[in-house]
Amino acid sequence: MTSSSFIHRFEPATNAGSPPLLLLHGTGGDENDLLGLGRMISPGSALLSPRGRVLEHGMPRFFRRLAEGVFDEEDVRRRALELGDFVAEARQQYGIAAPIAVGFSNGANIAAALLLLKPEVLAGAVLLRAMVPLSEPPSAELGGKPVLLLSGQADPIVPPSNSAKLAALLSDAGADVVQKVLPAGHQLSQADVTLARNWIGEMEVKAA
Repeated sequence: MTSSSFIHRFEPATNAGSPPLLLLHGTGGDENDLLGLGRMISPGSALLSPRGRVLEHGMPRFFRRLAEGVFDEEDVRRRALELGDFVAEARQQYGIAAPIAVGFSNGANIAAALLLLKPEVLAGAVLLRAMVPLSEPPSAELGGKPVLLLSGQADPIVPPSNSAKLAALLSDAGADVVQKVLPAGHQLSQADVTLARNWIGEMEVKAA
């Protein structure tokens, strides 16, 4: 890894048939936050979990924002490409395939941006409480990449219309999108865990 790389955790796979996961935390989280979630939704997967490199009042994030729900889109683009470079380095160092991103909130937003800006980096994505990351997204070719988008009906941060717009944006780019709106707020629920685990299980069956 280069000196400019991300602080991160890596757990090797214990089941060769399970897809590697790229775990992307929400605001104020770190490289340890989603390891437990990763183990729950895909036991045996290799887990690659970086810490966001932007600080907002001391809290790690993956890109800057100007206000709640208002992103610094130039920074989104730059940080997504940096994350893509990190994943490429990590794949080479750890010998893993292209991962499925599992992102929560800010982490889901950078995962969505990565799908649109550098789709070859990811095998797919589980986007938990994601928003449209770019007001003028590039014309991406997602070629059937699987995406699970889980939104909260009572989410005070992400309006249902925004997550629906993201689902449409990814579908129009060629992704195979499954979107579900759960009776939840911004925080994760057991339903998120169950749906993500079942969805990844279906990916494993298809790959086999």
